[in-house]
Formats: sequence, C-alpha cells, structure tokens
Amino acid sequence: MTRNPAPVTPPVVLTIAGSDSGGGAGIQADLKTIEAGGGFGTSAITAVTAQNTQGVDQSYVLPLEQIRAQCDAVFDDFNVAALKTGMLATADVVELATEQVRGAETPAVVDPVMVAATGDRLLNSEAEAAYEELIAEASLVTPNADEAEVLTGITVTDRESAREAGERLVSWGVDGALVKGGHVPGENIADVLVTEDAVETVRHPRIDTEANHGSGCTLSAAIATRLAYGDDLSAAVQTSIDLLARAVRYNLNVGEGPGAVHHTVAARDRAEREPTAEQVSSVVETFVDRDVSRLVSEVGMNVAGATPYAEVPAECAAVEGRIARTFSGVEPTGGVRFGASTYVAGALLAVREFDADQRFAVNCRLDDDVELAVESLDWHLAEHDSSADGDVPERESLESTLGDDFENDQPLALAYRASVGREAQLLLFAPTAGSLVERTQLLLDLLE
Repeated sequence: MTRNPAPVTPPVVLTIAGSDSGGGAGIQADLKTIEAGGGFGTSAITAVTAQNTQGVDQSYVLPLEQIRAQCDAVFDDFNVAALKTGMLATADVVELATEQVRGAETPAVVDPVMVAATGDRLLNSEAEAAYEELIAEASLVTPNADEAEVLTGITVTDRESAREAGERLVSWGVDGALVKGGHVPGENIADVLVTEDAVETVRHPRIDTEANHGSGCTLSAAIATRLAYGDDLSAAVQTSIDLLARAVRYNLNVGEGPGAVHHTVAARDRAEREPTAEQVSSVVETFVDRDVSRLVSEVGMNVAGATPYAEVPAECAAVEGRIARTFSGVEPTGGVRFGASTYVAGALLAVREFDADQRFAVNCRLDDDVELAVESLDWHLAEHDSSADGDVPERESLESTLGDDFENDQPLALAYRASVGREAQLLLFAPTAGSLVERTQLLLDLLE
C-alpha cells in the first residue's frame, strides 16, 4: 500500500554570498541557519574560498555571468520570501546584488562583509562605494563597528556613536540599520537598531570566547528567515540576536582554530525538549517507587531538567507544583512541564554558567543528618546565603558565589541555609537523570 504525500511549504530564502570550505561562515553558515530556522535555503555563490577555522588561504571570485545565472535559476523556480547578501568581493558583484534586491521586491538583509577579524579591509574603495546603492534598496543592513565606520566615516565607540552611524545609513534609504557592538570593548554587548521611527538597544552579556567564526553570517541569515516568516523588523532582530548569543555560548569545538558558532543550536535545543521532559518524569517515578520521604522538605521536592542549551527557566522541565509527602509515601502534585520551576531551575541554570554539562537537579531537606551524610560521601558542598541577596536576583547572586566551586570533579551539592521565610534546602546536581537518581539514592541509603 502506497502512502499519500504530505508536503510542507517553508518560506524560501536566497543567500548571495561566498563559500567557506571550513563550513563555519559564508554560504554554509547561511544555509544551516536558514534550515534551522524553518526556511528553505537557496544560494548564489559569489566566491569560492579555501579556508578553515585558522584563516583564509585562497579566494576566487566567480565570473559575473555565473553569479547572475545562479540568481536567475532561483528566481525562475522559487517564490523567494526573503534574501540576504554576504561576501560580494568586487564592485561589479555588489552592483549585481543591488539589481537582484531591487528586482526581488522582497525583504533583503545586507551583511556588509568589508573588514576581516584582523582589521584588514577586504574590499577596494570602488567596491565599498558601491554598497551605498545596495543598502538603499535593502530592508536592513547589519554592519559591525568597523564596517559602520567604513560606510559612514563615524567611529563607533558607544551607543550614541552607533545611533549616529545607524541614522546616517537609514538616511540612504534602508528601512533599518543594526549596528553591532561585538567589536566595541565592554562586559556587555549593545547592538543598536535604528529605523526612521525608533532607536532600540539590545544588550546581552559578552561571552568569553574567540569561537565566533560565522557570527555575522548566522545573524543576518536568521533575521532574513524571520522576515520571510512575516516578522516585523524589530521582532526579527531581537529573536535573531538571542539565537546568536546562544550559538556563540554553545559554540562548535571543531578544527584547530577557535571554532565556529553553533548555527543550528536553537533547532537542536527544541529537539531535546521531549526527551528532557521524559527523563525528568522517569526520575520522579523512581523517587515515588523508592519513597524518598526522608529527603522531602516541608515546602516539597522538585526535579528540574535543562535542555542541553537551556538559558532560561522556560527551557527547563520540572514538576508542576511539587513532590509532596503523603501517608503512603510521596506523590507529585502535577505533571511535568517546561517553565514549572523557578527556584530549582534557576539554581540549575546558575550552575550551568560554570559547568554546562550539569543538566538535572533536585532540592532536598537539609538537616544535620543530611549534612553529615553529604560530608561522608566526600561530595563538594557549596553554600549560598540567600538572606544576603538584597535586591539582586537570586540566580545572579548565586552565580557570584559559585565561581570557585567548579575546580574539582566531585559531585556538587549546594546548601541553602535557613533564613527568614525560607526553609534550609540541599540541592543536588548531575549531568544525567540516571546519575541524579544514583546520588539521591546513595544519600538516602546513608540516612536509612
């Protein structure tokens, strides 16, 4: 028996850019990002490069007629919902890209690849000048600080100079200019989106890594994909910046160089949601079968599991309510869902800032016998005084006290001492659901 087909129709996104044989940037990064974002990626390759995570060895610009033929082939067959440009290499190719953007009458994102990470200029002055007309036809231009200076002559050192550069770019006719702050020193990165109607600043903590190869390509491709889905410019930019921050933090440790950003990180994380929830459910079932009443505090117990790339409590699965003691043992008061925990999930996320392998956590009763049992197990017992948090969010306060607790390979236990309105608690952390069960049962065995 044959089956009926069930085709889907994703929005088509065209990228006009160079090829990166190392797979981290260029066309390769664009297509991975578009696919991960739910689009169908098509391409017109402008140049072929021989490069890897350590640098570029050679570059060859394709003949203009070959680039045009690729664009024609795509537009003749596909309903292109958005497009983006990357490495354009010469003035002639920039002018060809301008023709394609003008004729497409669809949202277009221009990533002006002009300055290498070393600070070297990648284009001659003629090609740089040709960008003004291309930008005028686009929906968004996404220069970093160095590229914004090349385009506008304005040195970007802070939010105000970024706004000034963005306003000058918008005056050329582009709908919006996103001046990226990654090259501007500081603990936080401020990306400034300028349109005719508003100036928005998107801030996020700087991630201490050099593995940012392909970051500009990934961001612009993600924005183009969101625009293809019909998002407005502000929403597309915000969503894509959040995605890039995650892609840089959970970067790909490949090659001998610094590595590349994780283009498909959001899709991979979504794929892990159901397995993570199932693993949390299995831990809860084991605790019910074993009857962990001795470790359940007055406020109840919860189990949280983070997806591999979780950043917020909404990406942690936990028990809806709590695991409570009953006359016959313990029972969960609700099912497992994402976003059900802030306390245990928040502590788990704070721990993951230092050790991203830790994915599961449980809170337990903390009394003298429990503490003695932990000490006898030779686990590392960290402490957090929540009464000293003041107005600082608890997760941030916890992160500030945990930095020295990840210099050994011992299992981690965290003691929250009793304070006004808060019962003393012990939190256990583990990289897998199975190891969390093992540690909890080992502690229970000693107490019983």
